[in-house]
Amino acid sequence: MTSLATARELLREFPVVDGHNDLPWALREQVRYDLGARDIARDQSALLHTDLPRLRAGQVGAQYWSVYVPSDRPGAVTATLEQIDCVRRLLDRHPGELRAALTAADMEAGRAEGRIASLMGAEGGHSIDNSLATLRALYALGVRYMTLTHNDNVAWADSATDEPGVGGLSAFGREVVREMNREGMLVDLSHVAATTMRDALDTSVAPVIFSHSSARAVCDHPRNIPDDVLERLPANGGMAMVTFVPKFVLQAAVDWTAAADENLRAHGLHPLDTGEEALRVHRAFEERVPRPVATVSTVADHLDHMREAAGVDHLGIGGDYDGTAFTPEGLDDVSGYPRLIAELVDRGWSRADLAKLTWKNAVRVLGAAEDVARQVRATRGPSHATIDVLDG
Repeated sequence: MTSLATARELLREFPVVDGHNDLPWALREQVRYDLGARDIARDQSALLHTDLPRLRAGQVGAQYWSVYVPSDRPGAVTATLEQIDCVRRLLDRHPGELRAALTAADMEAGRAEGRIASLMGAEGGHSIDNSLATLRALYALGVRYMTLTHNDNVAWADSATDEPGVGGLSAFGREVVREMNREGMLVDLSHVAATTMRDALDTSVAPVIFSHSSARAVCDHPRNIPDDVLERLPANGGMAMVTFVPKFVLQAAVDWTAAADENLRAHGLHPLDTGEEALRVHRAFEERVPRPVATVSTVADHLDHMREAAGVDHLGIGGDYDGTAFTPEGLDDVSGYPRLIAELVDRGWSRADLAKLTWKNAVRVLGAAEDVARQVRATRGPSHATIDVLDG
């Protein structure tokens, strides 16, 4: 049996849980949520990384859909609600393929039914507008993780890609983490500064996740996870979900991306813009300055290192599809996950370890957060703290 056949056989039993996919934002930007205009039941490979046929080809069993909104635009709470509405409409439109999931048990039920368990993650603490009540409302609407920051600081937490503000988490930021523990919402530390990662690990009594981050020791980018943080995951019980974004996994791509981002700014475009005009400008730049190409092997190098630092019980996958302009060769879209698993088979990863990476760890971590929430709720009610009182 070839390594790819071995990978596909494994994934039939233990499909991929992917920690981060930005399809809802792509649908907002491209067609303003006109789901008929981007019917994901059909091949959308000319316009998106994601559609149902390719999710099936990639053997995805559960997906955290990002309900991301940019951190530099007003009206984040409203836009986040619109993103949640988009995911709900996708579920209503494709009930035979997608299953709403709020719990670890729901994920297992989706696997048994042969449907893709669909969860939601809010990407950035700006989505709660400094309000713990808004945090609780997002949980009630189905959001099961929140990334504490996106690319910019929030008033109570520092981002990896902004200047230091509060030095990690403020007093209110620690209260946000505690309230997330009480609700059962996973604390996501992708995008945050290393100081914020450490403060969150000091504060959280539930497992944390990195929904789409790789190893800083392999690629020195501030979005990646330092080894000392990876080494703390076993004691916390959390997990790091490796991302595929070339500028986070390939060192040579870091410098190229900085130049490409500057080129976008020179054309009046935001570096994170993945619209048609931005892609046109990107491609023209790439013709002049060929970009370094990440591969399946590049991503596997991160997983090998992360397994050494954190242990296989604390790893997962978070591709960031439809949230990046470029993808590694061989991982071009959501159909590519079996190639990554095949690469790990060739590197000697056991079936038991691969099952943890693709499915078991993610289900365990969400279930553990639910257990912690039940315990915490038995001892205290909702927090009424405000940022004005705690942070002065």
